[in-house]
This record gives sequence, structure tokens and C-alpha cells, in this order.
Amino acid sequence: MKPLTSLANSAAIAVLFCLSATAQESALRCDAAQTKAGIVLEGNFHTVHGTWAFKRGELRFDLVTNAISGELVFDAASGKTGNDTRDKKMNKDVLETDRYPEITFRPSHVDGKVATLGASTVQIKGIFGIHGSEHEITVPAEVKFEGEHWSASVHFTVPYAKWGMKNPSVFFLRVQDTVEVEFSAGGSRSPVASK
Repeated sequence: MKPLTSLANSAAIAVLFCLSATAQESALRCDAAQTKAGIVLEGNFHTVHGTWAFKRGELRFDLVTNAISGELVFDAASGKTGNDTRDKKMNKDVLETDRYPEITFRPSHVDGKVATLGASTVQIKGIFGIHGSEHEITVPAEVKFEGEHWSASVHFTVPYAKWGMKNPSVFFLRVQDTVEVEFSAGGSRSPVASK
């Protein structure tokens, strides 16, 4: 009977380990090569695609409470759309990057069940900061945990004109006053030590 007792003890230890691992808060570090933001801006004769460089950031996420904290920061002046003249105008007239050099997102809560392994579709609530103002948003996200690695992707609409930014339309070249934002992030995951 000793082998059965030993097996039962091992199983109990494994279950306790899994429960304690999921109860711990995880630090989600961002890899700059895997973390990027982009936009799609529709116009009457063309569609503009742009990308922004990741500057810094780290998140903390608790699988039990779904609380998430931290901040992701992007360099507002790093936007590239494939046209230098358009990029200069965007920085100067739309984003005013001399005054507002960063674009930020501070998540606060995850709605939905996040699997400890594999992909999950959830909603993330937080504060999106751009052009000197902050806006509470809830965005759909796909989150994936694979061992010590994590990744996430979101897509949402920003009503930039309503939020106080200039619409860059000129003469007969018109663009919408909303822009689609695409964001993806990834990096390493590690447990946060209990205090």
C-alpha cells in the first residue's frame, strides 16, 4: 500500500502546486520586437497604414481576481506611414508630438476567463492616453499563455477628431474622423513573489 500512498501524496502536491501557481500574480514583461501598435485610416482615395514603436512597459496580471495593472508606452513621434511628408504633418498638426510625446495604455481589469495555457478571448478595461487626454476604454483581446511566454492582440476604434485631434483631410483628399488601432504584445512571464 505504500506505493499508493506515495502516489496519492505526489498527486496532492502537484494539485497544490498548480493551485498556488494560478493564485500568484504574474509579471508580464514586454519584448520590444514583439510589441507594436499600428493604425488603419480609411480615406476616399486611399487607406493609410501606420506603425508606432514601443518605448517601455510591463504588466502584472492575477489569474484569480482578473486584476491587471502596469502601463504600456509608445513613442508618439515614431509613427511611420510610408510617406515622410504625411508623417511630419501627422506629428505636427494631428498628434502634436512636441507637446504630447507618448501614447499610453494602463489596463485595470480583464472581463472573461483567461486559460492558464492556450488562447482566451476576453475584454480588457483600462485608460488610453493620447494627445494630452485620457479615455476609459474596453477592448476585445486575444490573450495566450504558453509556459513562460505570453502574447496578446487587440483591435479597437479611436474617434480621434472627437478626442480633440485635427482631421488631416485636405481639399478633395478626405479621411474618416475615426482610426482603427491594432495592437500586439508579447514577452516573458514570471510569477511575482508574495509579500
